Amino acid sequence: MKHSRLTALIFIALILGIITGHFAPEFAVKMHPFAAIFLRMVKMIIAPLLFATLVVGIAGHGDAKSLGKIGLKTIIYFEVVTTLALAIGLSMANIFKPGVGFVMGTSEHAVQMQAAGLMAATQAHTSVSEMITNIFPTSLFDAMSQGNLLQIVVFSIFFAIAMCACKEKARPVLDFLNSVSQIMFKFTEYVMYFAPLGIFGAIAATVGANGLAVLKNYFKVIGALYLAFAVFVLLVLIIVCKLVSISFRSLIKALQEPALLAFTTASSEAAFPKAMEIMERFGVPKNIVGFVMPTGYTFNLDGSTLYLAMAVIFSSQLVGIHLDLNQQIIIMLALMLTSKGVAGVPRASLIVLAGTLASFNIPIVGVAILLGIDQILDMGRTTVNLIGNCVATVVIARWENVFNYDKMKQFVKQSQEESIGAGIQELASHHPKKKELVTEEIEIKEG
Repeated sequence: MKHSRLTALIFIALILGIITGHFAPEFAVKMHPFAAIFLRMVKMIIAPLLFATLVVGIAGHGDAKSLGKIGLKTIIYFEVVTTLALAIGLSMANIFKPGVGFVMGTSEHAVQMQAAGLMAATQAHTSVSEMITNIFPTSLFDAMSQGNLLQIVVFSIFFAIAMCACKEKARPVLDFLNSVSQIMFKFTEYVMYFAPLGIFGAIAATVGANGLAVLKNYFKVIGALYLAFAVFVLLVLIIVCKLVSISFRSLIKALQEPALLAFTTASSEAAFPKAMEIMERFGVPKNIVGFVMPTGYTFNLDGSTLYLAMAVIFSSQLVGIHLDLNQQIIIMLALMLTSKGVAGVPRASLIVLAGTLASFNIPIVGVAILLGIDQILDMGRTTVNLIGNCVATVVIARWENVFNYDKMKQFVKQSQEESIGAGIQELASHHPKKKELVTEEIEIKEG
């Protein structure tokens, strides 16, 4: 019941945010601190939750040898799926040509200033060798303070392997971390109570700053990208779920709350803790969830990868540069490398895009143009990133033959009962007599 109410409150906050941003833009912009506070609260959860759950997941089973096999399978799956995302993004950009005939609503001076700022930001982007080096932390506390998920994963894996080697001597630490993981899940539940307020602040500030009119100029870009997301979900994620005998519809219903959080806040971090908890309840073992999901936010950004493919073609079309198939494939291969390891950088996709365009001597004016609607684009790609990583946990669990179908059926049944209960409660508030009839009919069917 409380999950259904929270989802309803999130929808209400979304609608109120749009209305407030449209009719009271100055007031709406001042609501942004609510979003910032909520995201800060979420960030303080992630590091201890990830460390505790991953260590318990590996050390609790006492089998560190299987981790290498799981890691190899995970990377193979990630590369196949992100390649398909690149291909779909490339195809949709060539079909819809979002950059052809685009009318710039921004002054040339403003565009150049934004472009210069983004070029400066790309200086922080590292090479492949530096990216690999940065995977290994110098300190766990430094990795936690920076929110570097991959470094936390690396430390957690080595820590868990050492615990496995110590066997019974490590039992007190294992019990302690198991308690920490349970506490952090309850902590997450409390923080989620503030989600509607944070979402209201984020949406109100975005609409208040840009206005609804911004959608007119960018409608073709937004429409093409979201259609590409839909095609990716239909042709890749749904088919993958069918191949591993998992109901995609049930998975989406289970993920509706974190997916809505990801969409409205455009932040993977906001949805990450809740998504991990749900995937465990859905039937994926804790060690699979703890390894695949944080690794996926570096190597399996399906939505961001697809967006980058479309954005490169948009930027070249905008300035009248025609890229033949060979050039497009070379750029996509470059993006497969440059898009890794920057998930924690704000506006990371724009930074990667600007650096890639500059490397191939394509003017980055298109990056500055996309900056105006990046919040709207980010909402879609963040949601696809989340769903893609959750599907990945299911695939790896099935690949390892450790997915718990009984837990999935129990979770789906519980979700249905909560939905029915919420519906009866709503009916009772308006039609008390109809509530009695519906309740009797349900009891007869169950009997």
